[in-house]
Order: sequence, then structure tokens, then C-alpha cells
Amino acid sequence: MTETTTDTRAADDRSDEPALFATMSTMRAMRRLRPDPVPDELLDQLVQSAVWGPSGGNMQRYEYVVVTDRAVMAELAPLWRRCVDAYLATTGKYAPEGMDEAAYGRMVAAIEYQRDHFADTPALVIPCYQFPPPRIEAEGLAASAAALGPEATATMAGTQERFMALAEGSCVYPGVQNLLLAARGLGLAANITIWHLMLEEEWKAALGIPADMRTFAAIPVGWPLGRFGPVRRRTVAEVVHRDRW
Repeated sequence: MTETTTDTRAADDRSDEPALFATMSTMRAMRRLRPDPVPDELLDQLVQSAVWGPSGGNMQRYEYVVVTDRAVMAELAPLWRRCVDAYLATTGKYAPEGMDEAAYGRMVAAIEYQRDHFADTPALVIPCYQFPPPRIEAEGLAASAAALGPEATATMAGTQERFMALAEGSCVYPGVQNLLLAARGLGLAANITIWHLMLEEEWKAALGIPADMRTFAAIPVGWPLGRFGPVRRRTVAEVVHRDRW
């Protein structure tokens, strides 16, 4: 299979596929945004697409903070700068193994552009989620331990924090992906970041988010300065392990 027939091929080569495939294959992380406002009805469409995503037990305990006020965005800009600078000073200094240095340099330049122009970001979406307090009953715990067995039960006790974080994330990130797909379909640029978590309490204080509510992303949204185009990803043959690793 040649490179032009892998997941990197252009959308117009996919005329026999559903339109969603073309949307996904050209959904780059777009960080350079025009300052023009995004109509509220389009932002509502983005949140609606997120709400259509699944959540554990269909509890739907998500909340979305949508920021468009320039004064609030200006207040958030220094927090964004601190988070981005902290990232670039550590992990962000180095291109991932196997990634072209020039391509990585272009990505960093886009990150720096977004940092330097953050106050002009037209909209920012903060997805939040909070599980209800767990209902723990001795009889249920005993039945769970019996189902898992003693070794797995002991292991589970040590990984409960990770399990709960993944459980909450699994209730949020499918909706976030829906939002990103909807943005691309509407011609809007967006990208998902979690750098705000380095200063999460300060972000929550600035936005009035309750202290016990968890935030899962900060998604800048706006009209793109650049053009959408094919994403560069590994091929299916490189990542699939059929039946066993």
C-alpha cells in the first residue's frame, strides 16, 4: 500500500466514504485563530454535539464553561502563558522520538503563537465532570471481591485512583471528540489541551468553577487563520495487533 492510500491521503480521494471520514482525516489541531467572534448559536451546536457523547451509566453529570468575554479571556491569558511556558520548558523542549524536527518546530511555533495571542481567542470551552458520591455497601464490596478474586481485588485497591480518573475521563472525552469533529464540520478551528491542569485551582477560581468540580480540558475555538488539510498519522498496519499483541 502506498502512502497516498493510507490515512494521510487527501479528503478528495475518499469520495466513496462517508463525509465523516473526510472530516476526521483533515481535523488538524488548529492553534492560529482569527479574533473574529464565533456566533453563540454555533458554540451551542458544539456543546450540543458534546452532550450527545456517552457518559457512564448515562448519568450526564457534565458541565461546560464557555468563555467569550474578552475581559475574562484577558484574565486567563497570563495563566495560559504560565502553563504553556512550563510545558515548553520541560516535555515540550524535545521532539518525540521518530518525529521530524522541522515538523515539531512548526508545531511549537503554533503553540507559541497561540500563547502570545490568547487574549484574542474568540471562545474557550472548559468541559467539567463530577461523579456523585459513591454508594458503598459491605454486601456489594464482598460480592465484588468474590467476582474478582483476592489477587485482583488487592490490585484494584492500589489502582482505584487511576480507575476513577479514567472512569471520569471516559465520560468526558468522547463528548470532547464530538465537539472537535463538529467544529471541523462547521469550518471552525479548535484544539484540545490539558495544560491548564498545572494551575487548575487558579483557572477554577478565575471562572467561578466549584472547588469540587473537575476540569478535563481547555479548548480554544475560532475561525482558522490557516487551512485545514490531511493529518499525518501512523498507518493502520503499524498500530494493529490482531487477536494478540
